[in-house]
Amino acid sequence: MSKKKEITKAKLDFKTDWAYAPAPEDSGHISLKKQYDLFINGEFVKPNSKKYFATYNPATEQKIAEIAEADEKDVDKAVKAARKAFEKWSKLSGKERGKYIFRIARLMQERAREFAVIETMDGGKSIRESRDIDVPLAANHFFYNAGWADKLEYAFPNRNPKPLGVVGQIIPWNFPLLMAAWKIAPALAAGNTVVLKPAETTSLTALKLAELIRDSGLPNGVVNIVTGAGKTGAAIVNHPDINKIAFTGSTDVGKLIQRSISGTNKKLTLELGGKAANIIFADAAIDQAVEGIVNGIFFNQGHVCCAGSRLFVQESVADIVIRKLKDRMETLIVGDPMDKNTDIGAINSKEQLLKINEYIKIGKNEGAEIYQSSCAIPSKGNFCRPTLFLDASQSHRIVQEEIFGPVLTVQTFRTIEEVIEKANNIPYGLSAGVWTDKGSKIFNLTNKLRAGVVWANTYNKFDPASPFGGYKESGFGREGGLHGLMPYLNL
Repeated sequence: MSKKKEITKAKLDFKTDWAYAPAPEDSGHISLKKQYDLFINGEFVKPNSKKYFATYNPATEQKIAEIAEADEKDVDKAVKAARKAFEKWSKLSGKERGKYIFRIARLMQERAREFAVIETMDGGKSIRESRDIDVPLAANHFFYNAGWADKLEYAFPNRNPKPLGVVGQIIPWNFPLLMAAWKIAPALAAGNTVVLKPAETTSLTALKLAELIRDSGLPNGVVNIVTGAGKTGAAIVNHPDINKIAFTGSTDVGKLIQRSISGTNKKLTLELGGKAANIIFADAAIDQAVEGIVNGIFFNQGHVCCAGSRLFVQESVADIVIRKLKDRMETLIVGDPMDKNTDIGAINSKEQLLKINEYIKIGKNEGAEIYQSSCAIPSKGNFCRPTLFLDASQSHRIVQEEIFGPVLTVQTFRTIEEVIEKANNIPYGLSAGVWTDKGSKIFNLTNKLRAGVVWANTYNKFDPASPFGGYKESGFGREGGLHGLMPYLNL
């Protein structure tokens, strides 16, 4: 090993904050199979149906791999493996469970570049976001929950915390690896076993995580990963031997799940859609606020449930904010997600791109003034220019309905009372943002905005210790922090 490599390795061994640690020069081997099977009871097994479906790179439209399609028999096999494993896993000391979870986190760090590249290839997000945000944060969720595994009695004093049993988890396509970490890590720390289904368009990092879990030595059956579409998810939801369902996805599907388990003893947490208000007051630091607007809506192509997709600007500064926002949009690069200079990558699927374009058409027909960046976009792949709709109103569908793309509606306001009323006049209640230099104004709005998460003078900042979740049609229950451990325990 060269002296330079030795120094790099030493930095990695002793650096506590991995997000700023350099990657080893020899890391980065990307290993992908042509075909992926189901991960059940610690090994990859063929699906009962013998059916596979293709997953595509949304930026190039090229097929990456074939993914197994699980049916009810496969799900039953996974649940039985999880139930058998629960008898041993739940009896392990918290200290021992924590060691396994910590090991998963360290292995994820060691293979960070591989996870980042696969996440970008399969999902379309920029490599910069996968590398600097998604993978480090996913590892940090495992680290954080590993620390709680042997401290549950201190975290919940006099409440005798016990695991629930077998947990069914269904995650979306916008943050595949991060959502898997959000769900698996607290479930394991609490002593549960898991059957997880990733989204059909972005299964690769979950299956790569399955390889890592196998290599970590985690006991067989503690985590099982089954792939497929809606029928596979329904088989998990309706399985009689599952004790809890954790779902992140659309509000419509969340309502179906809630109806499906009604009358059973299954516990449920739902993290659903959003249509967040991002509020700019006249006394805000305008340049900083404009960066917050861009991050709030164009991060991850707008494929974010808590995206700041409704912008409210106080009338006296509306002109300057919109002008600066347009100028900033012109600097954004839309294109190859694997290019580290790209700001906005590919829309996750052709279906989602069609949905976004349909909403853009609806916005025009509703009479809102449209502004799109003049940037060039690739002729091949699923791409959408960043889009503003000015002069939007509360009754417009583009204001009321979740678009899940790089589309921002803009409204103005005069008073605090007016903007609070407009911000809350929505079916969703997941998140919001407030930009002002007055602390009293921030506290006033955070008490009155009906949103689970309210950011002040920042946006889209996440931490494993901070709870995340919503109100109204944005679901119920929390993920992250001690609040995220509670749904996985009998207290």
